[in-house]
Amino acid sequence: MSTTSIHDSSYSWLRLGITLLIGMVANAGMWAVVVVLPAIETEFGAGRAEASLPYTLTMIGFAVGNLLIGRVVDRFGVTFALIGAAFGIAVGYGLAVIAPTMFTISMAHLVLGLGTAVGFGPLIADISHWFLKRRGIAVALAASGNYLSGAIWPTLLADMLADGGWRQAYMTLAIVTLVALIPLSLLLRRRLPDEAHTAAEAASALRARSAGFSPRTLQYILGFAGIACCVAMSMPQVHIVAYCVGLGYGPAVGAEMLSLMLLGGVVSRVISGVVADRLGGVMTLLIGSVLQCLALFLYLPYDGMVSLYIVSAVFGLAQGGIVPSYALVVREYMPAKEAGARVGFVLMMTILGMALGGWMSGWLYDITGSYQIAFANGIVWNGLNIAIMVMLLLRTRPRAPRAVTA
Repeated sequence: MSTTSIHDSSYSWLRLGITLLIGMVANAGMWAVVVVLPAIETEFGAGRAEASLPYTLTMIGFAVGNLLIGRVVDRFGVTFALIGAAFGIAVGYGLAVIAPTMFTISMAHLVLGLGTAVGFGPLIADISHWFLKRRGIAVALAASGNYLSGAIWPTLLADMLADGGWRQAYMTLAIVTLVALIPLSLLLRRRLPDEAHTAAEAASALRARSAGFSPRTLQYILGFAGIACCVAMSMPQVHIVAYCVGLGYGPAVGAEMLSLMLLGGVVSRVISGVVADRLGGVMTLLIGSVLQCLALFLYLPYDGMVSLYIVSAVFGLAQGGIVPSYALVVREYMPAKEAGARVGFVLMMTILGMALGGWMSGWLYDITGSYQIAFANGIVWNGLNIAIMVMLLLRTRPRAPRAVTA
């Protein structure tokens, strides 16, 4: 296959399918900790903020892993990174199983998050090299592995919790990770030729000049925006199970709402990918941010079971395309050979926003005894993200030439 025919080829789509399967398995640890949060809280008699620390450290590890593993992918390829991360994930699960205190459980989840990161930013960066015309939908589908994982595993884990407890569920996940990820990673050994980067480099350089931002400046702007949007996003995603337990609906109902939310997110990501191929990453990101903010407002007046099912579905449909859009903006404006590190940095900041928001929401709950202030806090942070996207859009839109007076 010539370098000119590699992009958007049949092999590209096959590689995307394998990438999606890997993401569905590798990302399980990110959602498992959400489901077991009430069980850990009860077992150790912890407060809601303390019980949220394993999630927070999972997300910190996930964030740092996106940056570090992204650099490994740039240098050594995605297969090498995936095999190493698979063992890291299994070790994280195993350490959590034998952990006797909240502190050691939290540290185990830091390791788990570090390995789990391979299923998100590094995979997105890798698949973005294999598409040009359909990069938006390809990135969206690759990112959907994260949400499909969240849609599938919480329900399965809820059954495991009822049968054998959270430690047994973690042992099962450790085994599944090793058995699935290592064979699948070997199918991605093929590397993109250096010559195939030429067309992508030319397009990104042209967009970068029109925007008027250096890659580093744009990277930092996107990083701050990512923190803001994901502090807002984390409130329902992290605390929906605990929220339902507090309302008397039970953890199984909360897990179903989380699955529904994330299935909606998958639909949203696919639609956003199609939109991004037409409108670009910045406009798609702005649309998603506005829709997410509107969906958050719906949580304030409605707390009935049926209402929460509907609102959770709406929230998922609203926000699913936001994070993949950050990766698209990076790929549209920054050098292709730095994709792993650049995408990794920006996604690291979005995940740190999730970690901060997850802890912050638990802290606000402990102070107020209610999640209402936590939802309002998310809305404020979401407003910051919208403001940044509007600024970027206005700055980068084409300007009409000034008339010359006689």
